[in-house]
Amino acid sequence: MSAAVGDLNGMTPMKGAQQTAAATQPPQTYGKISLQLTNCLLPEEKLSPTPSEVDGLDKEVEIDLRIIGCELIQTAGMLLKLPQVAMATAQVLFQRFYYSKSFVRHPMEIFAMGCLCLASKIEEAPRRVRDVINVFSHIKQVDSGKPIAPVVLDQIYSTLKIQVIKAERRVLKELGFCVHVKHPHKIIVIYLQMLGFEKNEEFMQCSWNYMNDSLRTNVFVRYDPETIACACVYLSAKKLKIPMLKEPPWYSLFGAKEDDLLEICYSILRLYNRPKANADKLERIVVELQTKYQEERARQRKLAGLLNSANNTPAQNSLSPSTPAVKKPIPEVSPRSKETRRSDTPSPHKHKSKSSKKHRQSSTSLSRSRSRSRDRGRKKLKSRNGSISPPHSPDYKRSHKSREKRYRSRSRSRDRRDRSRSRSYDRYKYHEKSKKHKYRDDASRKRKEIRR
Repeated sequence: MSAAVGDLNGMTPMKGAQQTAAATQPPQTYGKISLQLTNCLLPEEKLSPTPSEVDGLDKEVEIDLRIIGCELIQTAGMLLKLPQVAMATAQVLFQRFYYSKSFVRHPMEIFAMGCLCLASKIEEAPRRVRDVINVFSHIKQVDSGKPIAPVVLDQIYSTLKIQVIKAERRVLKELGFCVHVKHPHKIIVIYLQMLGFEKNEEFMQCSWNYMNDSLRTNVFVRYDPETIACACVYLSAKKLKIPMLKEPPWYSLFGAKEDDLLEICYSILRLYNRPKANADKLERIVVELQTKYQEERARQRKLAGLLNSANNTPAQNSLSPSTPAVKKPIPEVSPRSKETRRSDTPSPHKHKSKSSKKHRQSSTSLSRSRSRSRDRGRKKLKSRNGSISPPHSPDYKRSHKSREKRYRSRSRSRDRRDRSRSRSYDRYKYHEKSKKHKYRDDASRKRKEIRR
């Protein structure tokens, strides 16, 4: 049996009236989405073949991977001191996710961490991603017999942390944010109280343990929690040899069927008879399938790229590509015929031709004025130097330098003149101010004399 044993003390069972009221409540609808617990149960066509079987993974290997993943979640939850409800929620989410996705394409350990982080938030007992990674690495070191060492906060750790966060989001997306889970923990206690076995702690604890072990199977995605609770009580009564009501059968009071109870019991017992799986061997099998899947994906991408390149060719003409398009001969027109044609056909827009003429005249006049100014400059240079020198000759460069010096001296003299003007203006302002003060003083003096 499982080592994870829930605490039965302090349980507050639901009364019969409350239970019937909760059962008779209609499902809440938000828009076009109906939220009810029956949505979490998978139909038979989803159970086989699974996505992992489609990718080539053997059925027995998939069952072993599911068992190992649930055991990892249970052990990590105990080390993180999570409540049993959070660990059970994480295992149910893990089972649901891998009925929509494959173990070949999504690594089991990373998504087990993501399910545990998500379940801790759902059950209001959140744990940091760093703590979850530390606990999983500790479990791996203990199982492989390696010396226990803390996780190094390097690039590998940061990459793993990002992968766990993305895995948590991926689980939410695939499950459509429908992550509510109704657990049979309290239901077992209520049923035993109704059957009169509330004081038999051994019976209650054995049923609880069977229920915890059933989390490693797929019964939580196939049956409702009331049927699972009845199956755990049925199996515990058979093991402890406790007589139960047969006519009518006691489980019919809770709406359970005998076939469903037997199927759940066989699933739990097959779990105990199963040999322990080798995690390293399973990992090698999954890695081989992953390499095959990646090679096939790369080949398909290459083929799709070739098809796209073939389809993205430019649109062809009606002629075949092998036969070149025949160009039509352009008839030659003599200049005489052009002139006659122009004269014969009057232009419909005469105002346009006038504006174009004006524009041409203005451009020609501008070019003439520029050429005249250029000629004047050359004549001045000729009068100074005696002859016009070409632009690249040393005489031209010398004259150009002298001209630059002249311009510099002029700018300096202009600056000096501006400075002197500003100084003189300041002086003028100062004298004017002093005069005003002087006049003011004289006026005040005269007023004083008049008063005297």
